[in-house]
Amino acid sequence: FARLDYLAAWKMAHHRTPGMAVALTDGERTLGVRAYGYANVDAQTPLEPDALCAIGSDGKAFTAIALLQETEAGRLDLHVPVSRYLPWFEVQSEYAPITAHHLLTHTAGIVAGTEFATDAPYEAYALCYTRAAWPPGERFHYSDVGYKVLGLLLEAVTGKPYPEAIRSSVLEPLGMAHSEPAVTQAIRHRMAVGYAPMYDDRPPHHMHPLVPAPFVETATGDGCIASTVEDMAAFMRMIINCGRGPNVRVLSEGSFAALIEPRAEWWPGTNYGYGIASTTARGFLRLSHGGDVPGYNSVWRVDMDSRLGVAVLMNGPLSPGVADFALGLLRAARKGEELPPLSPAPDPHYVENAGEYAGLYTSAGGDLLIVATENGLVIRREGGAVPLEVVSEDLFQAEAPDLDLHLLQFGRDGEGVVTEVAHGPNLYTNERHEGRAWYDSPAVWDMYQGHYRAHNPWRSNFRVYVRKGQLLLEWPSGDEEALHPDGAGSFRVGEPDSPERLVFDEEVDGLTLRARLSTCDYYRFFTP
Repeated sequence: FARLDYLAAWKMAHHRTPGMAVALTDGERTLGVRAYGYANVDAQTPLEPDALCAIGSDGKAFTAIALLQETEAGRLDLHVPVSRYLPWFEVQSEYAPITAHHLLTHTAGIVAGTEFATDAPYEAYALCYTRAAWPPGERFHYSDVGYKVLGLLLEAVTGKPYPEAIRSSVLEPLGMAHSEPAVTQAIRHRMAVGYAPMYDDRPPHHMHPLVPAPFVETATGDGCIASTVEDMAAFMRMIINCGRGPNVRVLSEGSFAALIEPRAEWWPGTNYGYGIASTTARGFLRLSHGGDVPGYNSVWRVDMDSRLGVAVLMNGPLSPGVADFALGLLRAARKGEELPPLSPAPDPHYVENAGEYAGLYTSAGGDLLIVATENGLVIRREGGAVPLEVVSEDLFQAEAPDLDLHLLQFGRDGEGVVTEVAHGPNLYTNERHEGRAWYDSPAVWDMYQGHYRAHNPWRSNFRVYVRKGQLLLEWPSGDEEALHPDGAGSFRVGEPDSPERLVFDEEVDGLTLRARLSTCDYYRFFTP
């Protein structure tokens, strides 16, 4: 626990997480609970272990469990068209009908969803305006709106509102008495205050202050539960015991096997079952999920071989790695092995290969002089030096207000030599760059470029710009996705065959005023 305390402290400081609660369990009992930081920063109220936090997409497993119970009872068939239970459900498609199995495994070929509606029914209904990108079951594409449909399916089969169905089928049998099956104003006083970076339009940075996040009511099947780490320990014990709760089985052995069976690859090395991810490393099976809601982050991990689990709830920015380290500590302690070492907190400014990036980078709009220092990189300019922080390989963040809207992405040639750096729409090249520095793009794309916003606390805004002849969508995180033409003013987002589409319309004075992203409308925002 001393090592866990140390790790949590520096992780929270680095990622500015206001509060964090951690629970460790085996198959029989909770082994320990830790709570750090504040439930309310302004009031300096400590975060207690019984504080409620929204768990976001961790709730997908609860939806899956409840649907498997209905399958066991013979009231639901996961492999027949969803429209048999929800006659209004429709997605434009030339392929076979979508089933609950496809939605559970994120393989329906439908959009991810943008949380544009205040509740599930309309966002689920609006799928009728979208088109399936590939045959159901063929590929994985994470879809929150798919689980919203599943929540409505559960309501149709049980005759109960989704929160009531989850309370009676999962929370009560597991003894999760402190959890709430929906985040509503009525429970707000019991919840830790959720925090988010003040600036929602740029990559987060420790220089940016935190503010209370918008409070979002939710009662949908993709993740609407508020829980405590002690209650999440009870949930993990059910997972460890293969569907058995403290007094009764929540799932039969067969249904539990169906819950965790790997059915689609989420990313390399990680598969997805029904609301649960699985990895096998060094022969050990690990089950997990994570979730986020504006102001909250959560994650749980279960090592099925050692029968141990860890849950982490946070009321602010994610502090990654705590659950994995805690699980490693717990596993080693149980086996009487040497505990995993505590490494010093890494210096975000340290760049081992700094010399590879150094040089003068030029563009039509100005120059960037990047200088290697003893331990890192700075942008040298009139008035001083701007330090660069490492985000990932070839990706950096500048600690200056006029540079923090975008990340700095260094590009390499075929020999691995750094020859360029991108900063949003701007491309800078150095003396080692060969080939084109200028790229043509359709003139009509000029009208699409700009900053677009929506009154959506989940996905509030994005930018669109052209770089190297490619139209790009940039999220506030700094992540970019290519836009592929798919008709007049219409683009596929990410991949050429993606289900996500961005459609520009309503032109005034040579600029489009609206961009519709997979049924959510965003409007041009005239950033000064």
